[in-house]
Amino acid sequence: MQLHLDEISRHVEKGAHAVLIMDRAGWHTTANLNMPRNITPIFLPSRAPESNPVENVWQYMRQNWLSNRVFEGYDTIIDAACGAWRELIERPKTITSIGMREWAHVGQSN
Repeated sequence: MQLHLDEISRHVEKGAHAVLIMDRAGWHTTANLNMPRNITPIFLPSRAPESNPVENVWQYMRQNWLSNRVFEGYDTIIDAACGAWRELIERPKTITSIGMREWAHVGQSN
């Protein structure tokens, strides 16, 4: 997670500040993380997956490409997950619609 934060920080424009919305997974909340000065974390409430749009992305992938299947092993699971991810990234409008939250449109028209 530290490497991820450092990479995000590196890409924040000089003089700008990033806000990073995170769930409360242990690797997001550990005291071992050194939060870069140009990033402010906002933690989602505990046990509230409906607040985290990525949870809906995983659900969409499961429902459309990964459910009701028997996997023969680890490599088959990885191949299926990568295939599902490739399918999803070919659908940017679907990704937007999955992650859309009506309450998140502050000062913007839909």
